[in-house]
Amino acid sequence: MNASGDIFAGAGAILDPNVTLATFVLFCRIGACLMLMPGISSAQIPVQIRLFIAVAVTLSLAPLLLDQAPLHSLEADPIPALRLIAVESAIGGTIGLLGRLFFLALEAMAVGAAAMLGMANPFGVEVEPNQALPPLASFVTLSATALIFMTDAHWEVLRGLAASYHAIPIGGEFDAGYSLRQVASTLGDTFRVALRVCSPFFIYAIIVNLAMSLINRLTPQVAIFYMATPFIVGGGLLLLYFSVKPLLGEFMSGFEAWLISG
Repeated sequence: MNASGDIFAGAGAILDPNVTLATFVLFCRIGACLMLMPGISSAQIPVQIRLFIAVAVTLSLAPLLLDQAPLHSLEADPIPALRLIAVESAIGGTIGLLGRLFFLALEAMAVGAAAMLGMANPFGVEVEPNQALPPLASFVTLSATALIFMTDAHWEVLRGLAASYHAIPIGGEFDAGYSLRQVASTLGDTFRVALRVCSPFFIYAIIVNLAMSLINRLTPQVAIFYMATPFIVGGGLLLLYFSVKPLLGEFMSGFEAWLISG
């Protein structure tokens, strides 16, 4: 009888409207973060799978985080509950956006490098919907996305989500000014990391195009830019072959440093 009573008591606690609403509040922050966090939010993953991942993560973290939820204040008035849902969604979206800025910066630099190497005309895989990237940018972005899971960085994302409830408890205020400062600071860090990753291609393109300009100046009878295009592209692919591993390692080091410290 005692065991059955404990089971019914646990079921009653699970079906408590306050607990259900508190779990939904947790889902607002976690789901908004995973909706924007790179890797999990990829458009190549079906929407149903992304939703199931967000629900599974929420239910996994709920036993650790429900004691921080203001259960008694959630049913008194719907207006504070709606405000709480909006604030939690904004906090989670900001965390996911900060992580996504790294990959947006890498994608922008990779597109610029592809344009300077003469690889911008053919289109590659659509990493995002309605956005066909050059093959070089698609390769770099997809490789960095795969490395998130290969290096277990996605577990750091979940650890950071759980730690965010200690930094900003449920029911806290959403500081828009602080969030904007974090976005601006992260933008600077991300573009520095992305520029370090793509800098060999920019340096190579500048040197090669300068050399082609000097040759064209010395021998104007030869259409050197038409003849040199295969050599420029081939040299860029050779440079990519030798440098892609350390460059992606540098990018992942910067991304993981943000996950650990942020």
